[in-house]
Formats: sequence, C-alpha cells, structure tokens
Amino acid sequence: MNAFLNHFSFEFRTGIRNKTLLLMNYLFPLGFYTMMGLLMTGINPAFRETMIPAMTIFAILAATMLGLPDGLVTAREAGIFRSYKINGVPAFSILVIPALTTILHTAVVTIIISTTAPFFFDAPLPVNWLGFIVTLFLIAFACAGLSVLIGVVSASSRMTVLWSQLIFLPSMLLSGMMLPYSMLPEAMSKIAQLLPATHAMNAFRGLAQNLTADFNPIGSLLILLVSGVLAFGLAIYLFNWDSRNMTQRGHPLMALLVLLPYVICMLLLS
Repeated sequence: MNAFLNHFSFEFRTGIRNKTLLLMNYLFPLGFYTMMGLLMTGINPAFRETMIPAMTIFAILAATMLGLPDGLVTAREAGIFRSYKINGVPAFSILVIPALTTILHTAVVTIIISTTAPFFFDAPLPVNWLGFIVTLFLIAFACAGLSVLIGVVSASSRMTVLWSQLIFLPSMLLSGMMLPYSMLPEAMSKIAQLLPATHAMNAFRGLAQNLTADFNPIGSLLILLVSGVLAFGLAIYLFNWDSRNMTQRGHPLMALLVLLPYVICMLLLS
C-alpha cells in the first residue's frame, strides 16, 4: 500500500511539474474554457445551458487523450517499465495510477469551471449534483481507460497522436459539446454514438441539467462504465514491459473490442 501511495504521489506531482502535462491538465482546458465563455456565449446564448458539462468533457478529453498515452509510450521506450518490473511494480499499478492522477487533475479543473462559470458567464449550475458527479467520474473513467489502452497498443508517440485525435477531434464536432446532437444529420449522429463524449453529454443533459436527453441517459452511463472496464482490462492484458519484447498475449487489434458497447448502442438506436 505504501508503494502504491508513493507511486500515486509521484505521478500526481508529475502532472503539475511536467510542462506538457501541466498544459494538457490545466492550461489548455482552462484557456479554452475562457475563450469559449467569451466567444460562444455572445454568438449563441443557449450555449450557457450546457457550458459547464461541455467544458468539463473538454477538460477530460484534453487531459486523457492528449496527455496520458504519450507518457506511457515514452516510459516503455526508455526502458522505465523494465526497471519497474525488476523492482516488483505490477502492470496494474503502472497503468491505473497515471489514470487515477489524471482523473484527480480533471476533478480539480471541473471544480474551477463549476465555481467560476456562473459568475463570469451566467452559466447555470447542475440541477442534480449526484447525476453530475456520477456522469463526471464515468466519462473520466471511460476516457482514461481509452487513453491507457492507446498508450499500450501504440508503437510510437506519433501513433498515440493519431489514435487520440481520431477520438478527440470528432468529439469536439459531433458529441453535442458545441453543436446540439439533435441537429446532426442521421449519418453523423450514428458516428457520434461511437464517442464517449456523446454519451457523457446525453447523460449530463438528462441527469444533471434537467434538459431533454437525446436518448436514454441511464443507458449512456452504463455504456461508459462497460467501456471503461473493457478498456482497462484490455490494456492490462495487452501490456508489454518492453518494446523489444516480441512475445504478446494478444494482437493489438484486440483493442477494437473496446468499441463493442458503443456499436451495440448504435445498432439499438438505429
């Protein structure tokens, strides 16, 4: 337990001291939140209704998808995981602790957004705080699992950028963060259902903001939970201590199984 706490404390401090992680965990999401608050509330006043959930999801996506995978690949390439193995650090801790510290950083950013948005941008606070908190931690759990899985299966830092952007960019456009999900063409709405951010926005609307959900918000929470469990399970199963280790327990394409809950949802909603 002491080793776990020491590792957790080290990773948490790294998220503040490391310039890249500081940018992705705090500066980028808070800067974007400020810009969107000044810009979008003037262009589209209705944006205020979902500003806190949308900016919370953005902070989670930035911290997990853009900040977490590269560190895992870099550590593996540098041989750090080999030294962890020699010293008895389990793969579970190597993958879960960075995810937990990242979730904690996003929780801090969410508190900042939730406390300042009503004063500076006249954004309404969540009506149901329990629904807000549950949705917050499930979307953070799902995105952290996806980012850890990306870090495990990516052969290089360049590949982490590619896989992360395949989730990050569509989420910005299709999830309902900037443009209401109900306004999407049918084909785009089907693609949007494959994104964790879409289900998070749907759950935030239906369970936290007392707005009309586009589909079952409880189902969205269940999908986020199942996909997070799948992502972490696959990441631990496919984990390699060393990039030069040619023996693998499974092919990296097995990572695509993490999409299964989203595909089932898409088929059920068709």
